[in-house]
Amino acid sequence: MFISRDTEPECPRDHLAKHGADPLSIQELLAVLISPGYSREKASEVAVDLLKTFDGNLVDLFSASIEQLTQVKGIGFVKACQIKATFELGKRVASYCEEEHPVISSTEDVVKLLAPHMHFLKQEEFRVVLLNSNKRLIRHERVSLGSLDAAFVHPREVFRPAIAAGAASLILVHNHPSGDPTPSEQDIKLTEQLYMGGKIVSIEVTDHIIIGFSDHVSLKDKGLM
Repeated sequence: MFISRDTEPECPRDHLAKHGADPLSIQELLAVLISPGYSREKASEVAVDLLKTFDGNLVDLFSASIEQLTQVKGIGFVKACQIKATFELGKRVASYCEEEHPVISSTEDVVKLLAPHMHFLKQEEFRVVLLNSNKRLIRHERVSLGSLDAAFVHPREVFRPAIAAGAASLILVHNHPSGDPTPSEQDIKLTEQLYMGGKIVSIEVTDHIIIGFSDHVSLKDKGLM
């Protein structure tokens, strides 16, 4: 029996073009991303395998390396790079600011700037946000990358970029890969040490913010510094 093409279900790419991306499932969105060079059926099959490889966990997929992505049948180096680039663009949109050097005047300003990059890291990463005397962002910089639950941070590595940039103050930021931003005793002691170090080099340490999966904690707001 002849079946008109009009009765065939729309492929995800056509559906996206007509109705936007919102109605598409994660699998369909991945199929659109994967589809160049593949048939509709093949793209959908690879998208399913990709999700299965990461147990349907979008966070694990989001943070997967190029090497991990290419372990999935149908995902070569080029497509893995395309996937990573797409995720990176998403992070940058989430942290986008029209000003190159915005004023950083609240915890929320720091969270908007860095949380999209640090929410789902598998290792603990320690960054410093460097500010001038008007609290404008000079830049932010990673100073330490640690294990699953700890990042070794030496005061020298924290203050070196601040001194080089002529920063008047800085904000400490790190993530907890567990997802729970509750500060540990080690976090509190390290904050005290770095705060006193800032006094010595005349660079004020104004806050220490810990990033979790969906929440954050400011040690300053908690009265812990």
